[in-house]
Amino acid sequence: MKLLLDENLSRRLLPFLLAEYPDSTQIALLEMEKSSDHEVWTYARIHEYVIVTRDSDFYDLSTIYGQPPKIIWLRTGNQNKATTLSVLLSHRSLIEKALLAEDKACIEIY
Repeated sequence: MKLLLDENLSRRLLPFLLAEYPDSTQIALLEMEKSSDHEVWTYARIHEYVIVTRDSDFYDLSTIYGQPPKIIWLRTGNQNKATTLSVLLSHRSLIEKALLAEDKACIEIY
């Protein structure tokens, strides 16, 4: 499973995520900082990424367009990098199971 971190998540998380989430990347590394949410959504769909975000925009797109891509919506508030990293790593098995479910377009983590 490869993650596409939204622009509101630091690219500095990536070196720590790659062992568990190979081939993951972040919006800025793709030079897509000025892209619309719909453009990011389309990119994720074409390239088979799971979008990780802290805001509801991609959830809203999933209700309109369905899946793929799937969404991991971090509803933990504006946490520091260490906490965000811990959440993504400690919930990996839960995330993986949820992403395998055909009926789940969005996984919300509190």
